[in-house]
Amino acid sequence: MRIGVRVEGVVQGVGFRPYVHALAGRLGLAGQVGNDTSGVFVELEGGRTAIEEFLTALPRDAPPLAVIERVQTAPLHPTGQAGFTIVSSERAGRRDTLISADSATCDDCLRELADPADRRFGYPFINCTNCGPRFTIVRDVPYDRPFTTMSGFPMCEACTAEYHDPANRRYHAQPVCCPDCGPRLQLVGGPGGDPLPAAAALLRSGGVLAVKGLGGYHLAVHAADHDAAATLRARKHREDKPFAVMVADLDAARALCDLDDTAAALLTGRRRPVVLAPRRPGAPVAPAVAPGNGQLGVMLPYTPLHHLLLRETGAAIVLTSGNVSDEPIAYRDDDATQRLSGIADAFLTHDRPIHTRTDDSVTRAFRGAELPVRRSRGYAPEPVRLARPVPRPVLGCGAELKNTFCLARGNHAFVSHHIGDLENYETLRSFTEGIAHFQRLFDVEPQVVGHDLHPEYLSTKHARELDGVELIGVQHHHAHIASCLADNGVEGPVLGVAFDGLGYGSDGTIWGGEFLLADLAGFERLAHLAPMPMPGGTAAIRQPWRMAAAYLDASFGGDPPADLPVLARNTADWDTVVTMGRRGVNAPLTSSAGRLFDAVAAILGVRDTINYEGQAAIELEQWADPSIREGYPSTISGAAPLQLSGGDLVRSVVDDLLAGVDPPVIVARFHAGVSDAIVAVCRRLRDTTGMGTVALSGGVFQNLLLLGRTVDGLEGAGFGVLVHQRVPCNDGGISLGQVAVAAAQRS
Repeated sequence: MRIGVRVEGVVQGVGFRPYVHALAGRLGLAGQVGNDTSGVFVELEGGRTAIEEFLTALPRDAPPLAVIERVQTAPLHPTGQAGFTIVSSERAGRRDTLISADSATCDDCLRELADPADRRFGYPFINCTNCGPRFTIVRDVPYDRPFTTMSGFPMCEACTAEYHDPANRRYHAQPVCCPDCGPRLQLVGGPGGDPLPAAAALLRSGGVLAVKGLGGYHLAVHAADHDAAATLRARKHREDKPFAVMVADLDAARALCDLDDTAAALLTGRRRPVVLAPRRPGAPVAPAVAPGNGQLGVMLPYTPLHHLLLRETGAAIVLTSGNVSDEPIAYRDDDATQRLSGIADAFLTHDRPIHTRTDDSVTRAFRGAELPVRRSRGYAPEPVRLARPVPRPVLGCGAELKNTFCLARGNHAFVSHHIGDLENYETLRSFTEGIAHFQRLFDVEPQVVGHDLHPEYLSTKHARELDGVELIGVQHHHAHIASCLADNGVEGPVLGVAFDGLGYGSDGTIWGGEFLLADLAGFERLAHLAPMPMPGGTAAIRQPWRMAAAYLDASFGGDPPADLPVLARNTADWDTVVTMGRRGVNAPLTSSAGRLFDAVAAILGVRDTINYEGQAAIELEQWADPSIREGYPSTISGAAPLQLSGGDLVRSVVDDLLAGVDPPVIVARFHAGVSDAIVAVCRRLRDTTGMGTVALSGGVFQNLLLLGRTVDGLEGAGFGVLVHQRVPCNDGGISLGQVAVAAAQRS
C-alpha cells in the first residue's frame, strides 16, 4: 500500500526530514519526504503494519525542536518505488508552514565546542538542526539557506558533506558552518589579539562591552563590579531599572537566586529566557545591577559565543539591551556603531546579519507554571493555537507600551516578538516592518484589524491608515480579558478582573481597575475602583506623590493628617496639585489600580517619583512582610456598576503608619486588602450573574504577592481561576486579545 502524509506545525529547520528518512529506512518503507509552504509532505509505500508503526512513532519520537500540530493521511496508488529519498523543497501554494524560534545551543554542539579534536572547537557560531538561530535570520519561506542571512556564506566541502548527509545531525541545518566558511568574530575598538580573551580582559578591567547576539546587540559589564555597572547606567541613561545577569550554568544561577524546579526548568530549557527570581542574601552582584530590587533577572548562555565569553571571563556578566534608555535594541552593525559608540568601550561583533530585531524574553515561575513578562526571543514567532479558527485573516495592532502585534489565520495567532514602547520613530518603524515581515512569512493579508480605542496611540493611527480593511476598536481591558481567554483556549463568558495602569474606557474616561462580564465577542462593566483624579495627567504617573495627594484629599475630606511625611516632602507643590485635582483641571478621573498602588507607595515613603514604568508598585511589593495574612477592609457601594473604595484602603494605611506599625506589615495588609476586595466583588457579581470562573489580567497582576493571594481567595470561594501562561498579562498580550475579539465579532 501507499499513503500520503502531511505534517503541519514547526517541522522545518528542526531536522524533521532526516528524522522521517531514518524512521522510514528502519521500517523498510519506500517513498519520499520534502518541505513545502505548508510544512512537510511524506509518501510511504510498504506493508500495512510497517506504515502503521511509522504513523505511531512519527509524533512520539520527533526531533526536540519540532512541534507537530496535525498529521493527515490520504491513500495513494502504489508505484513500486524502491528506497526512500529526500526531495527538494516546493515553494508553490499558500504559506502555511511555521517558523521555529531561535534555540539555545544543544548539548551535542557544546561537547564539540569544548573538544580540542573537533574541527569546530571554540567556534562561536557552531549549530545543528537541534539548535541555533532560526527566526532572527529568516528572510522568507520555505526555511532554506538561500532565504536566510546565511546565504552569503557558501559552505566549505566538509560542511557541504554534512549538509547533504541524511544520517548527519547537520543535514539541511540552514545555518551550518565552520571556521573555514562561516561568520567570523572580531573585537572592534579594544586591545589587539584574539577577540575573546581580549573582550574578557576588558570586562575584568571594568570596561563596557557591546556584544552582538542573536537578535541584536547587548551591553555587558562584570556583574560584581559596582563602578562598571554604575558607568553603564550613566552612559545608557538608565537610572534604576534592573539589569539582567548571565551566568555560566544552573549552579551559578542558584548562587544568585532562589530557584524552584519550574524556574530551573525555564532557565535550562531551549528558549533560555531571563527568569525573574528572588535574589539570595549576599549574592555576589554589584548593588548598581538591580538597585532597590529584591528580584534579579538571571539567564544562562544561549549562543556558543556567550558560552565562550563566560568561560574566558570566569564570572557572571550583566547583559542588557544594546540601546539608550527608551530606544529599541540596536541590531544592524552600522546602527549599533553609531548609537552605542558613546556607551561601549569596544564591540565584540561578527559578520552574520540579523534580519529581525528580537529582545530577550523575560518570564517567571508561578505555582509550577510559567508566567510570561515579555515574550520574544526563543518564543516568537511560534503561534498561540486558538480554540476556534478565525473566519477571516486578522491583525491586532496592540497597545502603545510594551507593544506587540498579532496576525491570525485559521487556528494560528502569530504574536510578534516584543516591539517596545511606540514613542519614537525607530520603534514605530520596527512595528511596521515587523508586520510586513510576518505577513510575508505566514502569507497573511489581514481583512479585519483590531485596535485600541485610544485615538492618540500610534498603533491606533497605523490601523486607521490601512486601506481595504474593516476596523474594529477593542476596549483595552476587554482586550486584556480576551487575551487571557485565548491564552487558556476558552471563549467565556467569565468574570474578568483587569487591573493595570490605565486604558481608554468606552465612556472616554481612563479605566484601570475593572470587573467585567466578558466573552470574546463583548463585555459589560459590572464594577470598578472608585474614580480618582490624576493631577497633572501623565505627570501623576511619573510622580506617584500626586496620586497620594489626590487619594489623601478625597479619603480625609480635604483635611489629611498634617504630619504625614509625604506631605512634608512635597509641601511646595501640594496645594497646587490638590486644587488641580478638586477642580478637574488637567486632572482626568481614573479607576486605575496601578495609580492606587502608586499612591500607597508614596504615602509609605517607598518612592515619590519613578524612573521606569511600575517602579513604585514593584518596590512596594518587595517591602511586604509575607507572614501577614489579614487585610484592610474596603466598602463596595452603588449599583450597575458597583464601586470599590480604594480610599478605605488608603485611610487604613495612614492610620497604621501614624500608629507606628512597621511598614512591611502595612504593605502586606494593603496587598491582602486589595485581594480580599477582588474576591468580595467577584462573590457579589457571581450572585447576580451566576459566573463561577474568573480571568485575571492586566499588568498589576505581575505582582506575585497580589496574584497569589487573589488566586487563593478566589479558589477558596469556589471559583475557577484563569491566569496567563503563554502571553504576558501586561500590554504585551493586548494584541492577542484584539485578534480574539475582532475575530469573534465577525464570526
